[in-house]
Amino acid sequence: MPMMPTDFTWPIALLTAALGVVCGTLNVLAAGGSLLAVPYLIFLGLPAPMANATNRVAILLQNMVSVSTYRHAGMVRVRRHWSLLLTMAVGGLLGALLATDINEQLLHNVICAILVVMFFLLMFDPKRWESRGMRLFAHHPWLRYVAYFVVGTYGGFIQMGVGFFLLALLELGDGLDLLRANAVKVLCILTFTAVAIVVFASKDLIVWRVGLTLACGNMIGAWIGVKYSMRLGSARLRYVLLAALAISAIYLFLR
Repeated sequence: MPMMPTDFTWPIALLTAALGVVCGTLNVLAAGGSLLAVPYLIFLGLPAPMANATNRVAILLQNMVSVSTYRHAGMVRVRRHWSLLLTMAVGGLLGALLATDINEQLLHNVICAILVVMFFLLMFDPKRWESRGMRLFAHHPWLRYVAYFVVGTYGGFIQMGVGFFLLALLELGDGLDLLRANAVKVLCILTFTAVAIVVFASKDLIVWRVGLTLACGNMIGAWIGVKYSMRLGSARLRYVLLAALAISAIYLFLR
């Protein structure tokens, strides 16, 4: 049964904002914050499509903070990546449209499957599978746009774990270092999220009170993540994400 506005009490609101801080920090330093946020929103009582849509409010505002901070530091320039952003925007539109038409139980099962897949991907050294993409891009440049379109579609559809795929493409597909890859990653996510959120809002799938509360925490987390991204690498977060993935997957499978 969907959560009613009266169910969103102050203690739950504070917990939601606190989780947002964690998610925002994870999303900027590495990726995977939505792997915590979406199952949490489902735990609160939101149906899977509404949890998927409501989480985008936090993602949008979080990445606005991140992009603004990175641009101020001279780490990202929109004009340099316009063709890439356009490709991802089109993919994000397609993905969001698919997400609004999918059966709720099917979307719930898709989320469970993604959690399991991401768990096993993180079990192995990312360089082992990311490096294959770099060799493909070197010999077939057109695959770059195909890959970004597919990731944009995935991001518009579900969002969860999309940062991992973007980092793989940006670091080893385009040769960016981790810091610059993070900067361009948040710009890409901001682009397709802005498109997706219009679609979700038009379908009345967003619980704004919950989404904006989560966003408050995400924005704080994004600021923290950008400020400390030079000091803290994403490698240490890998084991935290593994634990979170396992817990979230077990909960959703048993639900």
